[in-house]
Amino acid sequence: MKQYGAEFVGTFWLVLGGCGSAVLAAAFPELGIGLLGVSLAFGLTVLTMAYAIGHISGCHLNPAVSIGLWAGGRFPGSELLPYIISQVLGGIAAGGVLYLIASGKAGFELSSGFASNGYGEHSPGGYSLTAAFIAEVVMTMMFLVIIMGATDKRAPAGFAPLAIGLALTLIHLISIPVTNTSVNPARSTGVALFVGDWATMQLWLFWVAPIIGGVLGALVYRFIGDTAKQEQEQEQEQEQEQEQA
Repeated sequence: MKQYGAEFVGTFWLVLGGCGSAVLAAAFPELGIGLLGVSLAFGLTVLTMAYAIGHISGCHLNPAVSIGLWAGGRFPGSELLPYIISQVLGGIAAGGVLYLIASGKAGFELSSGFASNGYGEHSPGGYSLTAAFIAEVVMTMMFLVIIMGATDKRAPAGFAPLAIGLALTLIHLISIPVTNTSVNPARSTGVALFVGDWATMQLWLFWVAPIIGGVLGALVYRFIGDTAKQEQEQEQEQEQEQEQA
């Protein structure tokens, strides 16, 4: 249960820190942190939690990541559902806390979006459903490639949280104008449920696209990063050469 609790706390922090920066600080008069600040906030939540709970649960914080790691042979299927439930509950809890804080200001309205993800008229830049789908699939795919590469036992030890946190920052810098950036169904669900209406109607995309992207990313890394067979063939060749010598 400790690892499920860690996923709950970690996802809570991701949604509260990332979406909180968008709702509370991004548009603050004259001193707002803007898109760059929100992007950095999301990256920092993953970076800090990776060091805090990475040794407990692996710090997935994201159903698409858990499913991708399972597809990549890095995570057991028996723990997939409890991880996803813990992540979604953590996201919803963070959405609730953020709502209690944000609604303490006069004039607050959920209709402004509450950091929800969207496409079409609810895309920050007015991007279509097709553009939003492609962006979410590709960004999540690359996120999984980076996660699997950075956590590979052959990668430099101790630097994975930095690479993963910076990757999420870069992903947000690219795609906030398109969908407000999801790449994480738990993050999307955590705020969409409070907005309701269009946010929940469009929520399906921010489950389907990230999960597809996560699986694709895992398959890509297995193709380019799995050198076990190559190493085995090299060892066999060396043994044959030694026998011939």
